Amino acid sequence: MKYVNLGNSGLKVSQVCLGSWHLPRLKERDEYGVLKVDVEETKKVVKIAFDQGINFIDTANRYHGAMTPVDFNHLGNAEKILGEVLKDYERESFVIATKVGGQMAQWVNGQGLSRKHIFWQIRESLRRLRLEYVDVYLIHVPDKETPPLETLMALNDLVKMGKVHYVGSSNLSPEEIISFMELSKEYKLSGFVTIQEVYNLINRTIELTKIPLARKYNFTVMAYSPLAQGILSEKYLKGIPEGSRATYSSGLRETLTKRDLKAIEELSEIAKEKGISLSQLAIAWILSKQKSLGINIVPIIGVSSSQQLVENIQALDVSLSDDEIKRTEEVASKIKL
Repeated sequence: MKYVNLGNSGLKVSQVCLGSWHLPRLKERDEYGVLKVDVEETKKVVKIAFDQGINFIDTANRYHGAMTPVDFNHLGNAEKILGEVLKDYERESFVIATKVGGQMAQWVNGQGLSRKHIFWQIRESLRRLRLEYVDVYLIHVPDKETPPLETLMALNDLVKMGKVHYVGSSNLSPEEIISFMELSKEYKLSGFVTIQEVYNLINRTIELTKIPLARKYNFTVMAYSPLAQGILSEKYLKGIPEGSRATYSSGLRETLTKRDLKAIEELSEIAKEKGISLSQLAIAWILSKQKSLGINIVPIIGVSSSQQLVENIQALDVSLSDDEIKRTEEVASKIKL
């Protein structure tokens, strides 16, 4: 396993991160008709990750692990499951990231980035995760009704209290990121060391909008949806498999047009020529962009099974030539999300 520093900090994280937005699922459903997460298979996934040197795990207070969007009956499920799984490991062997900002209750302060909501949710996340602190605490969504300075001061106080070690953001606009970082400098508060953004062969928007900021402020980019919710794999070439993300994500189903599937087949052929899978090609492409973009990028990998994790980790050993990168990008540009 390769390790990189998280932003301008001394914190070492594995070159790939294990995500929990999407976890292994059972065929069994709960009383609300929602598929249950397979806890035993999740334990196997974490064991393989640990054995392979993955020390970085990402979650969020809103994640369930097997549904999207998540209703109020299922919020926090992913954190609870991770808390159950991780209790058998030495705490300091892992770097745990979670998030705050999304709606967690129907009352007026049930969401946002106010001091009240942040302090409430760090308590709740730590309870669900069975931890005394989280390593990285990320703003999950913007909150235009709370002054950025209030949010920064609340996060800084959590750092001082030892409940959080580092802070970051996800899904903020470039202007919001700049505002937070400049305020953190002005008031000598803990600034972001990472930004978590969607980044893959199909969606490269951040190369123009946020990668320049990552270079300016020395952020590590945590790249979520590196396989574009499974589109950048072979799983959808012959229809929608039972239990796949497309079965519970209407937006993903709508994306899988005949035109897109033809381009995916072309990408699959490129991967076969190299003797690798399409998912390995997609992850290897992200890792290859670190040099040309001049930043550290950590793909967040979510898997349905332990076998998928083993396959995806092997992407770390794949080296792509400039010609292979160019050809892959040209074919991927035909797919429109």
